Amino acid sequence: MTRRTLVLRALGLGDLLTGVPALRALRRAYPGHELVLAAPPELAEAVAATGAVDTLLPASAPGRAVPGPLPWTGPPPDVAVDLHGNGPPSHRLLLALGPARLLAFAHPETPEVDGPPWFRHEHERERWCRLLRAYGIPADARDLALPRPPGASPAPGAVVVHPGAASAARRWPAERYAAVVRELLRRGHRVAVTGGPGEEELVAAVSVGGAEAFPGGLPFGTLSALVAGATAVISGDTGLAHLAVACATPSVTLFGPVPPALWGPPPSPLHAALWHPGPAGDPHGGQPDPLLLRIGTAEVLRAALGVMARRRVCPAS
Repeated sequence: MTRRTLVLRALGLGDLLTGVPALRALRRAYPGHELVLAAPPELAEAVAATGAVDTLLPASAPGRAVPGPLPWTGPPPDVAVDLHGNGPPSHRLLLALGPARLLAFAHPETPEVDGPPWFRHEHERERWCRLLRAYGIPADARDLALPRPPGASPAPGAVVVHPGAASAARRWPAERYAAVVRELLRRGHRVAVTGGPGEEELVAAVSVGGAEAFPGGLPFGTLSALVAGATAVISGDTGLAHLAVACATPSVTLFGPVPPALWGPPPSPLHAALWHPGPAGDPHGGQPDPLLLRIGTAEVLRAALGVMARRRVCPAS
């Protein structure tokens, strides 16, 4: 009978991509296991692109909540891994399946989980690698690159601008994105503006002066080809920023209310993380965060031109 490892990370695209180093570490640690990832079904293409997962177990919940009972069948998992959070809800969801072993952070309300402590101020990629290392599994937070997608980009060589985000707190104003788009076009750059489902009006507001619009949420294969073939990506702190890093595409990410020390790209001349230090705010707030609003259009344009120039000097592998 095939042994199985179940990993819980029922979150969004950016969460999946920051979890790739941990998923690959588990793949190496349990080469004979079927690695099952509990994640939203719409991430199926992205999950397959990681090369670390055998089976996607559909699981999701509104916001960043822990999903309900998992549709797990067959014997209990040999190993269950909580990459979703650090609290009792995700612990108990996995414990209910009766795994032979559970890898998770410690919490006083689930004393049966003998894991390492949770540190609030820790980069997301490193957090999950540290969890695995505490259980004797080597994990490298730098192991995050995705293979180049097989499809052709719908806008090769474009500067990709992604103005959307899951919450208003992380959305830089549309008129500022539009000003950056106008200046890039004036300088002769091709510009493509992307958006997820429900962001059609936002994409239309930013797609000024001849910029190409890709609203409604591109399929992952098309989106990854667009990002991999881009000259640069400009976005807020959202999934597309992590995809740019995974594709080794130069990027400019606008941070606020959460600092790049927690979710930013790894140090590289090809990735600019714009951040005006101050008290961190609510990443799920209903208004653009004050720290995000401190970022000006000239600053974004300067950063974009900078990463594009550095790519020409030292292109990404």
